Amino acid sequence: MIACERLRAWALIGAALACLAPAANAAAPPKAKPAAQDDELAVGQAAFEHLKAKGEIIESSPLYDVLTPIINPIIRVAQARYDHPFKVYLVHEPQPNAFATPGGYIYVVDALLYFVKNKEQLAGTLSHEVSHTIHHDGMTLAKKQEGIRKREIGGAILLGRTRAEILAIALIGKLHSLSYSREAESRADLTGADICAAAGYNPWGLVWLFRDFKNARSLEIPQLLSDHPNDQNRIDALERHFRSEATVFAHFDSSARSATPLTVPNKAPVVFMR
Repeated sequence: MIACERLRAWALIGAALACLAPAANAAAPPKAKPAAQDDELAVGQAAFEHLKAKGEIIESSPLYDVLTPIINPIIRVAQARYDHPFKVYLVHEPQPNAFATPGGYIYVVDALLYFVKNKEQLAGTLSHEVSHTIHHDGMTLAKKQEGIRKREIGGAILLGRTRAEILAIALIGKLHSLSYSREAESRADLTGADICAAAGYNPWGLVWLFRDFKNARSLEIPQLLSDHPNDQNRIDALERHFRSEATVFAHFDSSARSATPLTVPNKAPVVFMR
């Protein structure tokens, strides 16, 4: 997504969040301000309904038999760090990807299961996205657009959209292309590595994936893990993290030859949620 489209999308999220607050002149006594995570859940639920209406969410497929055993240990480790239960769905989109929306929703594009080379690369990608949720990165991006949101909310209301529709439109503008800051991406890398290790996966899988990106021609690299800081910088940061926490990471094999193959059924059938 080009820069102006990203700004517009997140401006709409910020505008939608404004709708969640009670009106200043309401006759009823003011209620306690809801927790930020409650706003996140509202955003995530609206995005889910929008994806469902578009026919992108996969309700059943043998691909879940591949994904579920890998992501479940990651969620068990990460759940204590987030207030809402994580929910995982396969979706169908052209580019291999995974993305997270506020409220604990994790979406995995079916093509990703065919793209990654091994279980460790998949686990690293999933842990990275879960980490964005833990750090509330999506909501942070939304709040940065406060200067634009007043104009956007007016346009949305004039179009007669409901609150949920405004939230969904704001989120589903190619969520996998969101422009997180380099700081947010780097933090998700390191937290993702910690989660990987705690879940029993080799965290070097994320390093192997970044090396593949680095070695590939730019036109062949899909929009995966959002917009990337420099791949070599991310590799270096992960390796420094592994060295600094030797008691956690030293026993993991850094060689990609130790990777665990990922077996995915060819052209697995899918049934979409209606």
